[in-house]
Formats: sequence, structure tokens, C-alpha cells
Amino acid sequence: MCSSDWGRVLSDWLATKRSPHTRRVYQKDIDNFLADIDLELGKFLSLDRHKAYALVSRYKGELVTKGLKSATINRRLAAIKSLVAFSYNCGHCEFMLESVKGEKLSSYRDTTGVDSETFKRVLGGIDRGSLKGIRDYALLMLLWSNALRRSEVSKASIADFDPVAKTLRIFGKGRGTQSEIVSLGIGTVTAIEAWLEARGEHDPDKALFVSVNPGYRDGRLSTQGIYNIVSDRFQSAGITKAMSPHRVRHSSITAALEATGGDVRKVQKLSRHSSLNTLLIYDDNRRNHQGEVTDILDSLI
Repeated sequence: MCSSDWGRVLSDWLATKRSPHTRRVYQKDIDNFLADIDLELGKFLSLDRHKAYALVSRYKGELVTKGLKSATINRRLAAIKSLVAFSYNCGHCEFMLESVKGEKLSSYRDTTGVDSETFKRVLGGIDRGSLKGIRDYALLMLLWSNALRRSEVSKASIADFDPVAKTLRIFGKGRGTQSEIVSLGIGTVTAIEAWLEARGEHDPDKALFVSVNPGYRDGRLSTQGIYNIVSDRFQSAGITKAMSPHRVRHSSITAALEATGGDVRKVQKLSRHSSLNTLLIYDDNRRNHQGEVTDILDSLI
């Protein structure tokens, strides 16, 4: 196969990834991998299984030596293994990489965020006399009250918002084109309506949240744009803790557990986690059982 044919293999593989973000990140991961091992894609995929395993294992070791985070290493390995599996199934290589193991991770080890009073402080610092302020207030209200992921907010269009039914259609993580309807609080509905009114846009096909910056105005807010808004608003409020949309999600889930007395089944409807065990981790962190037992042991001596 010529270089253009191998390029087609790469583009065909990337096309199987539904998320544009995943396609961008995986493309970069593969480019970095090939540059680091100093091989073209075709030559890498033409290796025998022993050499391929040795090469990728050595690459993983170099990433560890460089001090990259375990999650980053695992993502890069996942990109390589996914491309290899696709190529193998298409008959373009003779090996698989299942035996290359990723780093062990402790999921949801840190579920800390901020409490409701701190979040109120952030909201109170937003100037709702400006278009940007009206937008940011509505965005933060939605993130907090529904514990949404930034990708779910970024994908939402005006047609997905129903102020009468007080609902929003979202496309959740890992659900592809399947959508679900979430209920909204009155405060959130009012904030979104105020944003759409100030924006002067009612085309149902337009994005629910857009940029207000010159040159990018009316462009759909990206996940990075939402991240920046959250980070900037917390910094402006004098919050020293590094905050992100996912930290807001952590905060909302923890606050919901606190408000419901640890009712994980109710809060699961909010968080939309597939497993109750995940909510139990949040609840354990909230209650700090470890600290409680440590205090008991400390008092015994």
C-alpha cells in the first residue's frame, strides 16, 4: 500500500468515532506516537506481532518515564490499540495489542467541589446587565441544577429546550444519537429564557449556548469554551480552588446527596450514572467515614 492508502486507513478509522473531540484527540495521539517511534503508519502496521508489542510497550515505558498522568497514558494507548484493531479487522495488519496493559486508575477518588453557598457567591458576582453575563448565569444555573456534562450542554440546540414543559433534550455520554429528556428547575428555565430573549435568537436549529465574542458571535460554544467560562467565573469570584464543569457536576451530586440524606437512588436520576456504586463513592466521600474511624482510633490512645 502507498502512503495515501495508509492515510485512508487512518481517516476511515477516525470516521468511526462519533465525537469530533475524540477524533481530534485520537488524531493527535497517533501523530505523536508515530513521531516518537520515528515510523510511518504503514511500516508500523507491517510489523510482526512480537516487534509491535515490544515497540508499543517501550513507548508506554517512555511515557511513564516522562511523568505523564496515568489517564493520559491510557488514552494514548487506547488510540493506538483502537487503530490497530480496526486495521487488523480490515486486513491491513497481522497483530493485535490486547496484551499491552494500561495504567491502573482509581475512579472517582476525588469528588470534591464547592458547596451551594460558594456557588451562590459565584452567581452573585455575575453582571446580568451584559449579554455575556446573562449567558454565563444561565449556563452555570444549568450545569449546577442538572449536574450536566459540558459536552451535553455544548450539543444542545434551542429546539431541545421546552420552557413550557420545563425540559431539555440532551445527548448523554456514550449514547451516540440517542437522546433523553431531563427536567429543569424554574430558576434555570427563567435564566435560559432571559438569555434567549437578550440574544434575540429563536431559530430552533441554532445552538442553545453560543459565543458572544466579536468574530465568533453566534458560534456554538465548544466544550473548551464552556470550561473557560466556568474557570473564569470562579476565579473572578475569588475562589482559589481550581474549578471546571466536571467539578461543578461533582459539587451538584454531592449537594444533592446532602439534601436528600444520602438517597443514592434519587440522586442517580440526576447524575445518570449507570451504576449505584459510583454514587456510593460520592456518598462515602461526603460522609468521610475514613475520617470518622480515624477520630475513633485517635481517641483510644
